[in-house]
Amino acid sequence: MKKKISILGSTGSIGKNLLNIVKADKKNFNVILLTAKNNYKLLLKQANYFNVKNIIITDLNSYKKAIKINKNKKINIYNNFNFFDKILRSKIDYTMSSIIGLDGLYPTLEIIKYTKIIAIANKEAIICGWDLIKKKLKTHNTKFLPVDSEHFSIWKIINYEKNKNIDQIFLTASGGPFLHKSINQIKNVNISEALNHPNWKMGKKISIDSATMMNKVFEVIETKNIFSTPYKKISILIHPKSYIHAIVKFNDGTIKFLAHEPSMKIPIFNTLYLNQYKKIISNKLDIDILNNLKLQKIDNKLFPVIDILNYLPSKSSLFETVLVTTNDQLVNLFLKGKIRFFDISKNISKIINLKEFQKFKKKKPKNIQDIHILSNYVRLKVNSLCV
Repeated sequence: MKKKISILGSTGSIGKNLLNIVKADKKNFNVILLTAKNNYKLLLKQANYFNVKNIIITDLNSYKKAIKINKNKKINIYNNFNFFDKILRSKIDYTMSSIIGLDGLYPTLEIIKYTKIIAIANKEAIICGWDLIKKKLKTHNTKFLPVDSEHFSIWKIINYEKNKNIDQIFLTASGGPFLHKSINQIKNVNISEALNHPNWKMGKKISIDSATMMNKVFEVIETKNIFSTPYKKISILIHPKSYIHAIVKFNDGTIKFLAHEPSMKIPIFNTLYLNQYKKIISNKLDIDILNNLKLQKIDNKLFPVIDILNYLPSKSSLFETVLVTTNDQLVNLFLKGKIRFFDISKNISKIINLKEFQKFKKKKPKNIQDIHILSNYVRLKVNSLCV
């Protein structure tokens, strides 16, 4: 029987990687739903190729253009995520949630009850809404799988080990494009330099987060949430080649690490074929990299955002929404040329430490509205202080 799947954010890099895997094994999959924000041309192309009957386009103008193009076709086109009950009449086998930003939280929460497995590649959803997600997963008996290479690797290494058996988790970071630069050299780098990641091909937002190392701060928070592990047990190591993605030291003295080439197709493939042990075409073992790992501790002076980890609340709260939104808006301002690269790190610390935001460390999100209302306010505050 064909496996029924849906992809939230199919025109992004994660969605395209997943569809390439499905393409190679098309006879075993039935793609029920694809979604995009505004890339309606690619979405329609994907839908036609994979014979998908339902698509969602959230941008209104793009939706209207898609309707005109598709008026004689047999594709149902919707404009928002309130039609899951009409599209998904019974539980499907697998959903990939890869919509970027907090926009991905609502559809992630809403689709959980319609899918047996949800693979989440949306950092913001896991960071800001984990308690809400966890509750939905339990209510609807839906299995969660992490897709980020680091968290996928931890998940594979731990393999249902009890938390009490874990001594330390190490996430690896490439160091991005500025690992070998001085602080003075970094201060005035331009946008193209900041986007020039040495190992990964990623979108603009996550590329800048990698350059500042905020991406790794987010991954530490995700690790704490996903694996119920306190911050004191999570560390970051620089690993320039991005070959090893996580290391776990256990209380019995053993240390395990997981390595794979720097390609998202491997964690995506493994979540799609859970427990099926299918073969993927991949590169041979790179002995040269293993013999020259060059693991090192992170330089907090070069990457000052790492110090934020010292001030995060131990339990999930609305403060993470303050942090995520502050960074998001500062990255937007940098990409628009309104602030300098180093201003991102400097302003994050200044803004999240404002007294009006510190109080959110003790407040939990009761619902998705709490998160969005706060996020909208923080965005306005960042603009008022930095533009």
